[in-house]
Amino acid sequence: MFTPNKITILITFLSLLFSLPAWAEMKSTTGEKISLRTGPGENYSVKWEYGSGFPVKILSQKGGWTKIQDFENDSGWIQTSLLNNQPHVIVKVNKGKNKTINLRSGPGNKYRIVGQAYYGVVLATKEQKNNWVKVRHESGLEGWTEKTFLWGF
Repeated sequence: MFTPNKITILITFLSLLFSLPAWAEMKSTTGEKISLRTGPGENYSVKWEYGSGFPVKILSQKGGWTKIQDFENDSGWIQTSLLNNQPHVIVKVNKGKNKTINLRSGPGNKYRIVGQAYYGVVLATKEQKNNWVKVRHESGLEGWTEKTFLWGF
């Protein structure tokens, strides 16, 4: 039997549960020419191809397939075996502009610039400190940049 006290506890618990933010699960592609398909199977047409390390948000799963969304809000299906948990991010700012973000030697604007990256460049995530992220490009270049410039968290 529910007493007034138990009902109050239940309502409080449910309120907290539904007020929590929905944390998206992030994964990265593994391998080259990973096909994004219109449905969960190889018989569906290919919408796009991703390279290695491309960060994606997990939406749902069906069989051996995972429905994902990328940083430009494109969604589709990828074979689950082609996804991994290695954290990667992608530069999300300056689309359509010939502008770059700076990669710095440390987590702050006072550190020297060691490299730059354009919109759409994929970077491996190495470390986070406050609003700064240490990243590594496939070329070997490592540096720090502001988290707000990146997608994949």
